[in-house]
Amino acid sequence: MFRRDLRPDSWFFSFLVGSLSRSLFAFAALAKNQTSKGFAPVTIETSRHMYEYVATALDWWHADRYCEQHFAQLLVEPQGNEQASFSKLLHSHHIRGSVWLNERDGVLHKPKRRRNHIVPVLVFGHKTDTKYVKVLSDFPALPAVTACAHLQWDTRTQEIATVFSYAVPAFINEFQLRGFVDEEGFVRFALIVHEHHSPYLPVFRADGQWHHFCVTWQQENGTWAIYADGKRRASASGLCALGSAPQAIYGQGTFIIGQDQDSLGGSFKEKESFSGNITDLHIWQKVLSVEQIEKVRSCWVVEQDLVFRWSSNTLEVESTVQEVTAQFLCPGPVEECRVFEVGSSGFSYASCLQTLPFICLYRKDAYWQLKKAHLESSHSLVGRVNMLAERTVIPESIFTSDVQDMNLSVALGALDVLATVLKERETSVLESSDLLSVLQLLKQVSDVEVQEGEELKMLEQLGQYYVEVTELILEEQNIETWSSVSQVIRGPMAVVELCDKMVSLLAPLLTAGRTKIMVQHGNVGMEVRKLELGKQLTSEAYLVQTSEKDSHDLIEVPAEEMQRLKARGLHKLVVKNMWFGYSSLQRCLSGTDNTVVFQDTPASDGGQKYLSTVVGTAVISTALLSDYQEISTSVRYHLQHHVQDLSNTPVGPICAFWNFSLSPDAGGMWSTSGCSVVTSLPDSTACFCNHTTNFAVLLQVYNMQRTTKEELTLQTLTFIGCGVSFCALIVTFILFLAVGVPKSERTTVHKNLIFALAAAEALLMFSELAKTNQVVCFMITAFLHLFFMAAFSWMLVEGLLLWSKVVAVNMSEDKRMKFYYVTGWGFPVVIVAVTLATSFDKYVADTHCWLNIQTNVIWAFVGPVLFILAVNTFVLFRVVMVTVSSARRRSKMLTPNSSLENQIGIQIWATAKPILVLLPVLGLTWVCGVLVHLSVIWAYVFIVLNSLQGLYIFLVYAVYNSEVRNAIQRMKDKKKALSFTNCSHPINYLSSPRNTTSWETGRPSVAESALSSPVQKDPPVKNITNKGNFGAKIPMGISSIMSPERPAVELTAFKSSVSKQGMLRLFSRRCHPEALQLSSLQWTHEQGRNSGIQE
Repeated sequence: MFRRDLRPDSWFFSFLVGSLSRSLFAFAALAKNQTSKGFAPVTIETSRHMYEYVATALDWWHADRYCEQHFAQLLVEPQGNEQASFSKLLHSHHIRGSVWLNERDGVLHKPKRRRNHIVPVLVFGHKTDTKYVKVLSDFPALPAVTACAHLQWDTRTQEIATVFSYAVPAFINEFQLRGFVDEEGFVRFALIVHEHHSPYLPVFRADGQWHHFCVTWQQENGTWAIYADGKRRASASGLCALGSAPQAIYGQGTFIIGQDQDSLGGSFKEKESFSGNITDLHIWQKVLSVEQIEKVRSCWVVEQDLVFRWSSNTLEVESTVQEVTAQFLCPGPVEECRVFEVGSSGFSYASCLQTLPFICLYRKDAYWQLKKAHLESSHSLVGRVNMLAERTVIPESIFTSDVQDMNLSVALGALDVLATVLKERETSVLESSDLLSVLQLLKQVSDVEVQEGEELKMLEQLGQYYVEVTELILEEQNIETWSSVSQVIRGPMAVVELCDKMVSLLAPLLTAGRTKIMVQHGNVGMEVRKLELGKQLTSEAYLVQTSEKDSHDLIEVPAEEMQRLKARGLHKLVVKNMWFGYSSLQRCLSGTDNTVVFQDTPASDGGQKYLSTVVGTAVISTALLSDYQEISTSVRYHLQHHVQDLSNTPVGPICAFWNFSLSPDAGGMWSTSGCSVVTSLPDSTACFCNHTTNFAVLLQVYNMQRTTKEELTLQTLTFIGCGVSFCALIVTFILFLAVGVPKSERTTVHKNLIFALAAAEALLMFSELAKTNQVVCFMITAFLHLFFMAAFSWMLVEGLLLWSKVVAVNMSEDKRMKFYYVTGWGFPVVIVAVTLATSFDKYVADTHCWLNIQTNVIWAFVGPVLFILAVNTFVLFRVVMVTVSSARRRSKMLTPNSSLENQIGIQIWATAKPILVLLPVLGLTWVCGVLVHLSVIWAYVFIVLNSLQGLYIFLVYAVYNSEVRNAIQRMKDKKKALSFTNCSHPINYLSSPRNTTSWETGRPSVAESALSSPVQKDPPVKNITNKGNFGAKIPMGISSIMSPERPAVELTAFKSSVSKQGMLRLFSRRCHPEALQLSSLQWTHEQGRNSGIQE
């Protein structure tokens, strides 16, 4: 394999071969030692857990895999108050020393072992002015740059050596890395940019071993850094031209490995040449992060912004430079893992590659379920597989199996035999132990690491066998078996996790000529594809043909998301897709209560009663990777329903994903965060989610509480009632504006309430017509939310205004009106704006134009409404109490000798009238909505009361309102007065028998008193109120409750004007000018009498 050169300088090439071989033999011996020793675990039982101590020392990766393959987890760090007791517990079982600990935030996401990497290596011998390697690549301008490589340094000389040099016509030393060995045995590096030189700083020891280095530089501030073996050894700023703006490294230059260019592409000097070995040189047009540098060190190439990739085809190698292809052993992970010190009850860190004993942690119920499955096993499947394979493919006991590093051929043979046995077995139902043994084997196969140079056809065949075995164990007849081991495997989604690992193994099959690998068997499918983000970007869809004719499931990344990823600088992506058709997987997920849990609680509108939630579609997933790191992106998916058992049952679709981090003991649960329904049809649902993971459509099953005929009747009643109310409200609003009702706080509040309620009723009538247009429906929903909230807010203002009449409030009328406007319009605007900002994607319901009752959005309406109803209920209670008390006192004063029945009747009427008058304007009829789900009768009551709310307001506050009627009468009288041309009998007009009682005190008007009795005058009547801010008083401005007696509390909210007095003055001016003086005197006298009367 290697060509040996007998010249004196060939010793270094021999050293290269020897070091690589020794590393490989050492690693093979370590792996053999780890997998050949038998384990003798010690079991410790506590109240909640079972601990299994494994004395055989393994590195952290193998220890974690051992526990995982035994359906346990590596010991988690005990809590502070449990450390001492746990240490004593281990001491009591003669356990000493250090044991591995798992990370609480999850396992380490690093390669589980060091990779064998087949790579071309450049071997430079002794120093010479002829050996060089030229990079055949066109370099662009580099505002930032990172260059990384593995190299062995020649320790025979301490002279300066140039690792690489990049020259352009403007600067010969445009970008260069050089170094030397100092007296202390360290290799010191210096970076040159734009002919500016950094200091020489130590980076690694000159020990003749392979080392990895990276150098970074960026135009901004001339910041640079040097990394060696994954750690930053030096960094600073200012490596740029002084006195001018920083410049990028010029493009289109010449890149030479091993020599310093004193002219463009030549003039090499022996004393500055490189002596050693170098491989895996890569160059990026950006500064790599520490995590990315660590990945490059482990032989994983970061694809983003890669300018030069190491390859023999891109190098011009001078004839005296030796180029060999070697199996290079990549460095392992450098991080340290947590260790529990049993003796000291403390914690420390050790290299993850160090071998230590460890403890596997079981949940107690899972452990005994595992034991039960093992004891009840007949071992028929395991025995058959091992007999056909003529070796032990699956151990008879899952408690004694060793952790094994399978290679590709062994894994392929094992799955081939297992698939054959599963298809030919006599009993169609798997035993619990058989299912666990199969899952254990699938875990081992999914951990296979494909080495470079292995036969890739075997890998594709392995994927086909893996999918076939997975489909066989997910057959619906095995649903009872899956349920029996659910505690052990943490739910059936464990098999989805295993398949996700397997589909990642298929990535090496992707080449320039083959950009998609798809494997499907029955109800299980997987796909991996390579994407080039070029000029024309289209959506990437994974489409699967389902068992139903002419139907399919799909998931896709929208084109706009692809454009966004390209704008981030991504050019090459790998997409993983999986699909699990309807099988025992979905039935198990639907059959356990703890897995069907939502972040948003399902709600009912009263027509249907929520029963349960089932997984009604296939489970489909997608993931995008760049440089082996998953990228978050939004997706759309469309899935067919499988509801054969629910054909006559109403269902509500919910877009959801499986969140493994929720309820880890159960293996996760469904979540709806970030997902929404786009379209819903009887047989399928389309969804949108703002992230990638495993998706499905959950169907909420309902029991019909109302028939279709009842629903139609309720809709018809709603439309008719809203139409009548809308017309009544419009007429009332026009009356308030047209007839000249005097302005007051209460009339202003009434007009705002009527406007908001009329707008809401109008939108509600036509909302059904807009549900086919998504944009219009969204706008209708937002305005419905706004105007209904405004209507309720003005109902609250009605209550507050009424309260101000019952309890004295020290606030001027102007300030009160500003507060009322802020409450009536500002409060609803804030609520709607906040709701849209926080829940824009799930704001609208799926089937009609209203707030989504399946999410918490509905509480943005229900919450404030409940608060307003509670406040107004208290206000009404207070008003009723004052009214009843006033009626009782007045009854005793005016009719002290009346019968008990008469007094009771007066009090009942005093109680009933304010309730009847104030219920609709305070919105208290909406309380019936809480009872809608109990019976259809309450639905009729609710619709009749609230859809006719506008008609009720029209009757009470317009038709039977004394002020509106007086205003209309004034208009008539004024028209009649203006039409008189003969003023000979004005006294006939003034002697109208109509009652002209004054609104304020119930006494005859001043004008009438003056005409009928000019000598006798009534003494002034004063309204007595309690002093202070909270004293109860009789509210003024309300029509009589206890007719025909004088009012105690009035409930129309309007002051009537002295119409006859106004007419008297009008007649005085037009027909009897001589009476004008008398009228003025009477008016002045009346004002004096009223000055002491409070409103």
